Amino acid sequence: MAYLLGVDTGGTYTDAVLLDEAADHVVASAKSLTTKGDLSLGIGRAIDAAMARAGVPASEIALVSLSTTLATNALVEGQGGRVALIFVGFDSGDLERGGLTEALKGDPVIMLTGGHSHAGTEAAPLDLAGLEAALADMAGQVMGFAVAARFATRNAAHEVAVRDAVRRITARPVTCSHELSANLNGPKRALTAVLNARLIGMIDGLVAACEAHLARLAITAPLMVVRGDGALISAAMVRERPIETILSGPAASIVGARWLTGEADALVSDIGGTTTDVALLKGGLPEIDPQGAQVGGFRTMVEAVAMRTTGLGGDSEVHPVTEGLDGGLRLGPRRLIPLSLLAVDHADLVHAALDRALAAEAVGEHDGRFVVPFAGSLDGLGAREAVLMARITGVMPMAKALTSRIETAALERLVARGLVRLAGMTPSDAAHALGLLSDWDASAADKGLRLMARRRTGRGERFADSAPALAQMIVDQLTAQTVDCLLEAAFAEDTGIDGTPETLAGHSLTRAGLRNHQGVMAISARLNVPVVGLGASAPTYYPAVGARLHTRMVLPAHAGVANAIGAVVGQIAQRARGVVTSPGEGRFTAHLPDGLQGFNDRDAALAAMEAALTAEATARARASGAEDLRITATRDIREAEVEGRPMFIEATLTVTASGRPRVAHGATPAVTPPRAGQPGGPNPP
Repeated sequence: MAYLLGVDTGGTYTDAVLLDEAADHVVASAKSLTTKGDLSLGIGRAIDAAMARAGVPASEIALVSLSTTLATNALVEGQGGRVALIFVGFDSGDLERGGLTEALKGDPVIMLTGGHSHAGTEAAPLDLAGLEAALADMAGQVMGFAVAARFATRNAAHEVAVRDAVRRITARPVTCSHELSANLNGPKRALTAVLNARLIGMIDGLVAACEAHLARLAITAPLMVVRGDGALISAAMVRERPIETILSGPAASIVGARWLTGEADALVSDIGGTTTDVALLKGGLPEIDPQGAQVGGFRTMVEAVAMRTTGLGGDSEVHPVTEGLDGGLRLGPRRLIPLSLLAVDHADLVHAALDRALAAEAVGEHDGRFVVPFAGSLDGLGAREAVLMARITGVMPMAKALTSRIETAALERLVARGLVRLAGMTPSDAAHALGLLSDWDASAADKGLRLMARRRTGRGERFADSAPALAQMIVDQLTAQTVDCLLEAAFAEDTGIDGTPETLAGHSLTRAGLRNHQGVMAISARLNVPVVGLGASAPTYYPAVGARLHTRMVLPAHAGVANAIGAVVGQIAQRARGVVTSPGEGRFTAHLPDGLQGFNDRDAALAAMEAALTAEATARARASGAEDLRITATRDIREAEVEGRPMFIEATLTVTASGRPRVAHGATPAVTPPRAGQPGGPNPP
């Protein structure tokens, strides 16, 4: 027999699931806490538990596939390594476009002359001498480089030259923008390259952790990773292009939701520890976002399932709102380590600190919050951050780590680098205090709630009368913000209604309709499709969400491991894109991967481009481990009518090579391949 092993690594839990490829059903599943300090521990515990429950030997594992929310979470929370952008042929104004300055967050930029024209000809010589001088001054300050050159998708020669020089001088990872997207818009490609460079260390660590445990178990099956569009990619390829894993976990969850429920039309809402991800299934198919994946406020050029990702999860930070007279609560977007979870491994320290705070007459600014150091590169730290990092030798109360208010900003920068995590009050703590969950230390959660309840609103009143009252407020706030997420996703898909999804979701008429207002006016509103709730905590929180939206809430069996299921029922798909332009009448230029080639015949240029793209897509798909390839090609030809006859302007060609992954031991999975357009399947032409 042959089995498929799916693994999903999220911000809180790592899941593993085993599917019988012949019977096409779940044999066993398991969950383990994600161990950020050493990802292999959480991955290993989940895999070992699932295999033990199934009684499956390593020799019968035919395929391993991995999905993850780590990249998504890092972008939502503003985390990642320090990188440098090498910006070729652009000016400082281009940095302000597409959110590039915000994404850099003060990371260095090397501006160089060079770049190409729209036609692919050199606009200015590349300043390699200036590059080498800048790299000499930057040694050891960054963990990687992103390279973006003007019109690199029309001619990548300058990006390639910069990449080769950076590798030779620094031996650091380099991301070229033309390798991630064939589209124009240099600043947006640069943004995508910066985010990719920032994620390389994180995703490399994840893949290495998974590979290491598979090797210990003598599992020799191919390792695949889910991309953001639901398709699979080889582990080797994802190490170079980790940004393709943003929305990997959510994309896998949609594949899993369809497989688990058979629902054709539904909103799929996946709640994790850090984010809530919502997408629409229509006719059993999700859409691919034509503008590129948007995560953490950044619009990238990564192809991904059209999905709304919000920084709202079971481990979201609880913010007491002190502005105004009435106060209130707000959740997210940052994830904290729940107090109840921190107390599992550090009970004496956590309880002692909470007890001291409760015994004090006044509530301290940082009471109930802790800092937790994590291993990582200290390259590029400022003096204040370095001093603070040296002081944080282990888990400690935040008030003990900070000696002055000015160090708060330094701590935030350490958190953004992923060198420190914060622990504090979360919805998971509230659920433990209310008895809705029982996995962790409920007494630590109760103490943290009692501390927060003592804080004062603008009226000078306590936030809540008791810990249970505050816990219920937090759960109710999670329900309210989840309802907002689903309403915004629904309005975004509805046509014929004026207004932005955010405005419509918060409109007083929408709110009145959900309350079934009956006055002089009778107003009612409901969600017109069911909601498929996924995630380990969905059964805890989502029944109230369905009731608020007056819709059917589907909570399938194995909902907590839907991502891991989706990871092994998709297929590989690799796309290659290219353009043919016309520099003059009767002249055509194919912008081939290895350079420009001129033709005097339009059809010959198109044929040459399609042949080159077919070879490229086929090579990528086979490198990703695909077999029995299916090739589809599309041509988007732009023409204008001049004096009554068509004139060629430009053509964009796309070739997709797709197929099921090769499996170990010659086994062929019987899992039904997705139809064209399904998650993991090719887009219809």
